Amino acid sequence: MYVSYYMTSSPMTVGPELGIMEAKAILDSHKFRHLPVVDGEGRLLGMVTDRDIRSAFPSTMTSSEDRDIVLHTVRLTPVGEIMSANNVVLTTTSTLDDALLLFEKKKVGALPVLDEAGRVIGILSSNDLLKAWRSLFGLGEKGSVLLSIKVDAEPHSLCRLVQVLEELNVPFTRLIRSDGTDLQPPMIYLRINTYNIRSVHKAIEMAGFTVFQPTPLSIGHK
Repeated sequence: MYVSYYMTSSPMTVGPELGIMEAKAILDSHKFRHLPVVDGEGRLLGMVTDRDIRSAFPSTMTSSEDRDIVLHTVRLTPVGEIMSANNVVLTTTSTLDDALLLFEKKKVGALPVLDEAGRVIGILSSNDLLKAWRSLFGLGEKGSVLLSIKVDAEPHSLCRLVQVLEELNVPFTRLIRSDGTDLQPPMIYLRINTYNIRSVHKAIEMAGFTVFQPTPLSIGHK
């Protein structure tokens, strides 16, 4: 669950004196969207993004004469002048939960990961986070099926469910209980690995559980 397992280690960094044009070339050639800006010791100073660089360039509506002036200024401007400072960061002890909350709150596309001395040792993008959750929840594994099971009023429902699965020798890798929301009832989410899903359904229901199947909405029905 730690971001250090899923981040891009030793990411490319640049110094604050690097020109905007050079930074743009790096982002374009490597298909990056974010570049950490560091000092001589590798400590984070800020982040420069493809959006920062695009904003520095003249608008397509700018006149030819003004456009040339802006482009000349861009060629002389280092990234240190357009980077975003005071960035939110992650550390080696940060979890995926920490990262998710920061992505949601700060609306950023990537977060630098720092060591104890403030040096950049990695970067975690929103795409890295999606891949991490996909791995944690077993999406795409062979024979992987996610079941939704209604939570009943009886106590120790998780224990009883685990006992049923173990007695059937059904391999399962993830088990989550949700208290529900306004849109869905309390639910147990179970990811199993089997190609005989019908027998698992039957065994679970014989044990007193109900496998949840959402009712399709009628098209055109008012």
